[in-house]
Amino acid sequence: MGLIGWIVGIVVLGVGALWFLTRFQRRRWRDALPPESVTIPSEKVDVLLVGAGAMSTTLGMILQQIDPSMRICMVERLGDIAVESTDALNNAGTGHAAYCELNYTPQEKDGSVNASKAFKINASFEASLSFWSYLVEKGVLGKPSDFIRQVPHISFVWGEEDVAFLRKRYEALKDSVAFGEMEYSEDPAVLRRWMPLVMEGRSAKERIAATRVRYGTDVDFGTLAHRMTEAMQQHTGFDLRLRREVTDLVQQTDRRWLVTLKDLDKGTYEVINAGFVFLGAGGGALPLLQKSGIPEAVGYGGFPVGGQWLICKHPTLAEQHTAKVYGKAAIGAPPMSVPHLDTRVIDGKRMLLFGPYAGFTTRFLNEGSLLDLPMSVESQNLRALLSVGLREIDLAMYLVGEVLQSQDARVASLRRYFPNVRSEDWELAHAGKRVQIIKPHPEKGGTLEFGTEVVAARDGSLAGLLGASPGASTSVQIMLDVLERCFADRLKKDGWTDRLREMIPFYGQDLNAHPDLFREVRKRNLSVLEIDKQA
Repeated sequence: MGLIGWIVGIVVLGVGALWFLTRFQRRRWRDALPPESVTIPSEKVDVLLVGAGAMSTTLGMILQQIDPSMRICMVERLGDIAVESTDALNNAGTGHAAYCELNYTPQEKDGSVNASKAFKINASFEASLSFWSYLVEKGVLGKPSDFIRQVPHISFVWGEEDVAFLRKRYEALKDSVAFGEMEYSEDPAVLRRWMPLVMEGRSAKERIAATRVRYGTDVDFGTLAHRMTEAMQQHTGFDLRLRREVTDLVQQTDRRWLVTLKDLDKGTYEVINAGFVFLGAGGGALPLLQKSGIPEAVGYGGFPVGGQWLICKHPTLAEQHTAKVYGKAAIGAPPMSVPHLDTRVIDGKRMLLFGPYAGFTTRFLNEGSLLDLPMSVESQNLRALLSVGLREIDLAMYLVGEVLQSQDARVASLRRYFPNVRSEDWELAHAGKRVQIIKPHPEKGGTLEFGTEVVAARDGSLAGLLGASPGASTSVQIMLDVLERCFADRLKKDGWTDRLREMIPFYGQDLNAHPDLFREVRKRNLSVLEIDKQA
């Protein structure tokens, strides 16, 4: 009973502390506002983008292409854009197309493989590739190789059970247009050609298998966000404001929002009168949704997960590995912790990354506060948080264990993918924070969700994005969903749908249901983005 007693005690004390802190939450928000006696004139914009990462820059770019006359303001709390999860080192850089991520094809109780999510994610990534291709052809993004590179995507497993699973997965995918060029092999000679470092020093008796898609990608989402922002700044209707923190959001009777910003350098305040507000602030979106007071956000909570990488900058090793090799997540690990050994090119430098090692944190952002989690607790989401917390004690203990493990333990995990690894060639680095969604549930109290979700006001005046992977890879499809929920009238009446089809040729259609169109779209995207080379 000793360990169980400690866990129960910690949970009870934690809940009490959270509840105590929430009593001061509203006062903290009020104190962040300027004195009531101070009247600040407001500035009118059509769209206010809060946060300057992959999501906000994508939405801003789409809107500007659709309607160049639109007045758009983007605000960011930090001193530059794309510093948090969008920064290259804070994410895996994988163009998530479900080629190699085994958690997107779960095995059912009857042994079959459910590939529905893989097909959906693959088509969503194709929407991103189509939009980027459109921008490249317009001369907006510069050279494709500056932000996207061809890096084969490989799924690698060992042991009889997992080899059987991978073979079933391949059979479920191989006859489709989306995954038709996927290769499968159990031949050590073939696998040695695909991933020499992974095979070097491996026992010839070990049962192994892998699949490969040669035109997988490594994406520098930070560079991509910067390029899109630079392009938007060429228009007089776009305004970027850094070092601005949202302190309040109040909706007016005309459905427009008055958003109070604090200039963190000057200590002064500004008020933006926005027709539409998008909260694309990564882990910071949940507190902002709560501040907005929209009924659709009531009951939502967040479960933050930290991340770390082992990084090898040794040029000789980096040149020997050209792939993203994904395996299976450990039992009890969150999906974002699927281990992978990656080729990365960041700021022109080639390196290898392994991880991510998940970790326990109470911060919602790298530049956030240790009080982010407790300050997000409200009476409306307390039941959901408690019910998930009690059910997910094993996950919490796993995350704590990840934080406490030694360098030798981390290298031991890497050794499964790189048998001849030397600890001295690798150093530990921090990755971005991910806030998993906790949703209210009428029977369970709350559920822990993995993935992304748009939470939008019924009147379409405000939307926020919660969640994590596949995230930035599917940003275009997610923003299309935002447009459909919040700009439905303009899509129908103002010709927006036709303009969207110029950017994404299959907009409004199920790409997987139109094989010929799929082939045409993929051929064009691979060619324009220069990722169709044989490897």
